[in-house]
Amino acid sequence: MTATRRPIRELPDELVSQIAAGEVVERPASVVRELVDNALDAGATQVTVRLAAGGVRSILVEDDGCGIPAEQLPLALKRHATSKIANLAELESVATMGFRGEALAAIASIAEVSIASRCDGAAHAHRLDARSGELQPAARARGTSVEVRELFFATPARRKFLKTDATELAHCVDAVRRHALARPEVGFAIWHDGKLIEQWRPAAAEQRIADVLGADFIAQSRLLQAGAGPLRLTGRAGLPDAARARADQQYVYVNGRFVRDRLIAHGARSAYEDVLHGQRQPSYVLFLEIDPQRVDVNVHPTKIEVRFRDGREIHQAVRHAIEAVLAASRAPLDGSAVEPPPALATPAWRPIVGGEQRGLGLQELAWLRAEEPAPRWNVGPAGAAAAVLDAPPGAAAPATDAPAAAASDAEAWPLGRALAQLAGAYILAENRHGLVIVDMHAAHERIVYERLKAAQGDSALTAQPLLIPATFAATGDEWATAEAQADGLAALGLDVAPLAPGVLAVRARPAALPDADPVALARAVLAELAEVGASRAVQRARDELLATMACHGAVRANRTLTLAEMNALLRDMERTERADQCNHGRPTWRQVTVKELDGLFLRGR
Repeated sequence: MTATRRPIRELPDELVSQIAAGEVVERPASVVRELVDNALDAGATQVTVRLAAGGVRSILVEDDGCGIPAEQLPLALKRHATSKIANLAELESVATMGFRGEALAAIASIAEVSIASRCDGAAHAHRLDARSGELQPAARARGTSVEVRELFFATPARRKFLKTDATELAHCVDAVRRHALARPEVGFAIWHDGKLIEQWRPAAAEQRIADVLGADFIAQSRLLQAGAGPLRLTGRAGLPDAARARADQQYVYVNGRFVRDRLIAHGARSAYEDVLHGQRQPSYVLFLEIDPQRVDVNVHPTKIEVRFRDGREIHQAVRHAIEAVLAASRAPLDGSAVEPPPALATPAWRPIVGGEQRGLGLQELAWLRAEEPAPRWNVGPAGAAAAVLDAPPGAAAPATDAPAAAASDAEAWPLGRALAQLAGAYILAENRHGLVIVDMHAAHERIVYERLKAAQGDSALTAQPLLIPATFAATGDEWATAEAQADGLAALGLDVAPLAPGVLAVRARPAALPDADPVALARAVLAELAEVGASRAVQRARDELLATMACHGAVRANRTLTLAEMNALLRDMERTERADQCNHGRPTWRQVTVKELDGLFLRGR
């Protein structure tokens, strides 16, 4: 069947506006975001959002900003009309939330819109009806009110895709919450069907984060402040223990604008790599300040995506800043900087003499000796009886005449003084806050892992040549990456080279992975190199190998430890970065306060 040729013609302005509205307005929350953007650009100190039926029936955003002169109200509803920019130079260094001049026109094309505004010095406000164009006097104080009624009434097909009122309301609240985090000096209030559901009063930045995300987030996160050249990064990074099942508490701002950026998200995720368990998602609030000329915000009509001039610089800055915050242990529970006292004894797991200079292997770890059956309960001198119950024959009894000064000195140790070993797997210790329970395998695994990383440094992994090269049909991206990242592959112990057009050959693989499928390994590494670059891929692969080595080299459960060994392990934990989690993200210790213990036994009731 021959298609009928239709003539080329211009689309009606109304249809053009409705098409453009599809990019700007997805749901009521999109309208709320755009209107609050305008309120903040107008210098508002108080923004009130009133919703009906989740924002589908009515959205009213009121502010106390500078207002819009009466003669300019009709212009505000025209496409590509704005007061934010006037030329290309201003577009390339835009510092306002809005600048495209599309939002109000797009909203007016799919809903009933009216604007009431009053400037300083004006005798009264003026109200403009977008549908009729009628301008008439109105009563209100300085500022602007924008009312949007019957969203998508002009495009009913779009309305069918909206969710329930409760779901749409939740999205609207989240849109305001994002603004509230970035603008603590501005007060926000949200009303729904005549009821106040959220309110955030002007406050300091730290208090605003606590008001919006809750006191638990403040308690389970750390303050982040870092600067690198033209970048400044502030905010809070959540502790690994506070990780969530969903990535619903990750807020990133670039020059005060909430964005979703894969580059920053990847940098943050990589900082949490070996301290998160499974697929848990970290929580964080990051504020990135950068020269506006080094970031392009004119990427998408929603203005939620950005593009950086130097993406690698941003990625590294975010990753290193969060890594530095997470490196310190939480052991000083009172927030004081405690300098760990000297260990009670030389730790039994120290590398042998010269080990750090040569690089450590599993056979060089002093822990790797025959395991002995453990007692179920190994009681130290602080217990009721100074004895080792069910100890193996020949086991040394713990000392019972420790100086009295040791107890007072132990109060300064964040993880306290060892009391006993429980079930062959846990160390019980006493500190100034109460009882500390330590998973000795997990704790020692982290200690060994960090030492192996320091000893390995930046040296390349040893390669093992294959007797028969493994070949595979490569995609265009794999072929290009293999040619461009030859040095990175070599540093990982891989030799991947072209064999024929569209075919790559793996001639060597890492000696530490003798059982790995060379083709699957090569393809995974090539994908990693293409995504994050050679240096990061090499470091990640090396860390995974060292983590495996540390897991096998750490002290095992059912291994009897003396009190000196327990205390030495605790002191090493206090000196080791990221000692709160093992390499797999599991916690290494837990605190049980005296108050919690009193509650268990109903003391004081």
